Amino acid sequence: MSNGHAWVLGATGQIGRAAVRALAADGWEVTAVERHRPDPGVRAVALDRDEEGALEKALGDGCDVLVDMVAFDGAHARQLAGLAGRIGSAVVISSGAVYEDGQGRSFDTQAEPDGFPRYPVPLPETQRTVAPGDATYGTRKILLERELLAAGGALPVTLLRAGAVHGPYCRTPRELYLVKRLLDGRRRRVLAYGGKSRFHPVHVSNAAELIRLAAHNPGSRVLNAADPEAPTVAEIASAIDAVLGRETETVLIDGPAPEGHVGETPWSGAHPVVYDMTAAGEQLGYRPVTGYAESLPETVEWLAGELAGRDWREAFPKMLTNYGEGLFDYAAEDAWLAAYDRDRR
Repeated sequence: MSNGHAWVLGATGQIGRAAVRALAADGWEVTAVERHRPDPGVRAVALDRDEEGALEKALGDGCDVLVDMVAFDGAHARQLAGLAGRIGSAVVISSGAVYEDGQGRSFDTQAEPDGFPRYPVPLPETQRTVAPGDATYGTRKILLERELLAAGGALPVTLLRAGAVHGPYCRTPRELYLVKRLLDGRRRRVLAYGGKSRFHPVHVSNAAELIRLAAHNPGSRVLNAADPEAPTVAEIASAIDAVLGRETETVLIDGPAPEGHVGETPWSGAHPVVYDMTAAGEQLGYRPVTGYAESLPETVEWLAGELAGRDWREAFPKMLTNYGEGLFDYAAEDAWLAAYDRDRR
């Protein structure tokens, strides 16, 4: 027996694939929506949601729940709110980037001196947020949230503030930083901040489980989306070593990168970012599907496959955009390590 009709926008993205599988397995009739035709197995619609009238036309008589992976700003919020009479409820992916600390520091300020946010641990959904606007990813996401919540009872919407998303099909896989080094035969690594940085991850299957539960329990709410644990970058590195059967010497640096990007990882930060998942458990009955370490083998295998015979820039161009060439500047690392070894003699 079907639970109803679910539309998934961004169905071939990282979380979208997992959400389609979870909803279909749970008995929903799923329509997978993407710019390009999604994988076979469910009803598929190819459309550009930013083309005027395209989504409204394709939606036809509507759906019981619309899951939106790719909503980013106020325009998308108004688009969804305008469909309130044809959508039973919505589940929309937001981001932990909306949070700021008591001094007004957020992910947007991390490149500035003393710009790293110092959040409470764990970080609840009641924490203050950045001002809405169009300037940055975080300000656009909070604008999206506020405009959707303003729709009130007309469109019940669950907004999921995702942590550091991981798993197969990611365009910006943080694990690439460690996996590629091992595949390249690197036997030493440098970690800034003593390897203690924590940026709370969320596996795609855990995000999909939150989506599945929210689809069953419509309501207007904001919830964090994260794994059951928030490992340090040193713990992540050791776990990836174990998956690949390698042993790596780790050189720990107190504080930020000593030179250029040496020791700076995609998880690096002066203070921990750890999300409180209490509300998701209380409001949705959320229980994680997997933990970080147990999910790693699949992720590492997928990364290795994507890198086989290809330059990392070709395989993951958005990683180059986000982190630059310094992500794998082995010459700079080796020069710093040589100086480090000389100083220790």
